[in-house]
Amino acid sequence: MRQVPLLDVGRGNGPLLAEIQAALARVCESGRFVLGPDVQELERSIEAYTGAKHAIACASGSDALLLALMAYDLGPGDEVICPSFTFFATASAVYRLGARPVFVDIDPATFNLDPQAVRAAITPNTKAILPVHLFGQCAAMDELLAIAAEHHLPLIEDAAQAIGAQHRGRHAGAMGDIGCFSFYPTKNLGGFGDGGLLTTGDEALATKLRRLASHGMNPRYYHALVGINSRLDTMQAAVLNIKLPHLDRWAEARRANAARYDALLTSAGLHDVLGLPATDPTCTHVWNQYTVRVPGGQRDAVRAELAKVGIGAEIYYPLPLHRQECFASLGYAAGALPKTERAAAEVLSLPIFPELAADEQAYVVEQLGIICGKLVAGSTQVVPAPKFLSRGTNADEAKPQVFK
Repeated sequence: MRQVPLLDVGRGNGPLLAEIQAALARVCESGRFVLGPDVQELERSIEAYTGAKHAIACASGSDALLLALMAYDLGPGDEVICPSFTFFATASAVYRLGARPVFVDIDPATFNLDPQAVRAAITPNTKAILPVHLFGQCAAMDELLAIAAEHHLPLIEDAAQAIGAQHRGRHAGAMGDIGCFSFYPTKNLGGFGDGGLLTTGDEALATKLRRLASHGMNPRYYHALVGINSRLDTMQAAVLNIKLPHLDRWAEARRANAARYDALLTSAGLHDVLGLPATDPTCTHVWNQYTVRVPGGQRDAVRAELAKVGIGAEIYYPLPLHRQECFASLGYAAGALPKTERAAAEVLSLPIFPELAADEQAYVVEQLGIICGKLVAGSTQVVPAPKFLSRGTNADEAKPQVFK
């Protein structure tokens, strides 16, 4: 049986493996395994790439979020506005500090924060806005930055999935007060383990972030702050320095794959069945994920059938954060964020990695057509494709279509 994985890390790393192994050997010979010269090289390279004035490496994307919030001295009684439709780390960083994540709904077209929902959620206790650039596409930053400025709130970008993405020519992570990145192996710029980085344009904030990431220590063994141990190891930096020059080429390949999916799915008539992902025209999408919507409660069945024919697919994310057991004390009931909950019930991510071949994509679309036909064979069930015309406009009233 043919196999098309959701992600093939080995296929991506293969052409660079000899160069990476040589870089790792140099680190081994140097013995400088934590905060070695490769880390400083990576920081300078990310500054140049994103246009941010300061880059501070850390141990993970989750730590980047935590450090960003710590830099603003957030704690009990404080509120941070963030999406519920995101990876757990976005809200857990808020919660770990004793602050309250205030979950607001998404724009159904982009899956990113709805600026009007953000505005409506601001209270005297709001201390920060934390948008996520989900799946590789920037949130509506013009509006969000305007709201943050109006209310004198810091805006922290969760750019874990969006390195290289742009909004009106500005890089993800270089628009707000702090940007947070992840180098987990599944990211567009992935290391050989955990790794993260923060960006900021504020020199004093950069100094504080760097100190917080090293136990609050400066000079050595003197602590004016209580920080954490979150230092990027030199081996991860060495790998990332090899891979960073290829990042834009890989993003172009992802964009080409996304365009090919759009064309193939439309040609097969599946655009009337599946909700295809939307691109905000003000953004440069880097397609960490290609996420369709499967309506009518059929998503899990479609995923299971894809697995049977060797196709990897994943659900990002099946249960919104406001409905997670660990956040029950926050008091969100089912139905509190309807657009988020609908997305969680419908989304399905297909393989989109840069090395994905055209014939592999054709196989994915062919099998999707067969599967969708089987699910309603002999049925008169009408399942509307979830179409969203533009940011903030839900076209649920669009004419229903039948699986073809």
